[in-house]
Amino acid sequence: MDLIKDGWFTEKCHLWPGQALSLQVEEVLHNKKSQYQDITVFRSKTYGNVLVLDGVIQCTERDEFAYQEMIAYLPLLSHPSPKKVLIIGGGDGGVLREVVKCPMVESVIQCEIDEEVINASKKFLPGMAKGFLSPKLTLHIGDGFEFMRRNQDVFDIIITDSSDPVGPAESLFKKSYYQLMKEALRNGGILCSQGECQWLHLELIKEMQTFCKTLFPVVEYAYSTIPTYPSGQIGYMLCSKNPETNFQEPMKTLSKEEIQSLNLKYYNPEIHRASFILPEFARKVLDEA
Repeated sequence: MDLIKDGWFTEKCHLWPGQALSLQVEEVLHNKKSQYQDITVFRSKTYGNVLVLDGVIQCTERDEFAYQEMIAYLPLLSHPSPKKVLIIGGGDGGVLREVVKCPMVESVIQCEIDEEVINASKKFLPGMAKGFLSPKLTLHIGDGFEFMRRNQDVFDIIITDSSDPVGPAESLFKKSYYQLMKEALRNGGILCSQGECQWLHLELIKEMQTFCKTLFPVVEYAYSTIPTYPSGQIGYMLCSKNPETNFQEPMKTLSKEEIQSLNLKYYNPEIHRASFILPEFARKVLDEA
């Protein structure tokens, strides 16, 4: 494998030029080319098992919760009654694991185009993939675009857990995709999508926020820290069809007992509020959107 040299995996990509991330490899557990992408899983020295798609880290067992919990609970706890949820992507199962924990959620449909990612995750990332066992889940293997075209005015929440805007996921960062999500949401519906990194993709985030504001009355950008994502940060684009939505103040504030019973390791009400406070360089650019 040319991604691994002298016992180290190195992630390089044109989306973050001039920088790279390396993890020490103990054993390559899985390496397969699916119909859509190259899928690799390796056991790292310090981050547990690591899922890599087309050379880019998707998740590690050590820090995955910092992303999965935020992309799930930011929208779920901003909606008064999130009964029906759609997840696009997320084949590792981590977002699903968090969504099905939420007692207000009655049913979840997940659309994942690449079944091989699910299979690899079930085998090598069982702590994430256990969500696939939930009776709340209906799993749809196929294209999320086509699924939403056939299912309009159906969902309270749509979460897009996509990889970066290259290859199969590129179309998930376009206005046409957000228009489709808007049509698939019920009145008052909320969406949350992987929103890239303010250190690397601020102009893309601004472009997305600009077109989102033409579609939705409420649009916000939040972020969390996560060591193995580029520059140690990842963002979330949140949009609501309800003009009264205030993403920065959770509608339901979890108690310490609820946080413990949900086994949350990153999300809490204070982090929810703080995640929308941007550093000045990012705030200035996004205020222009």
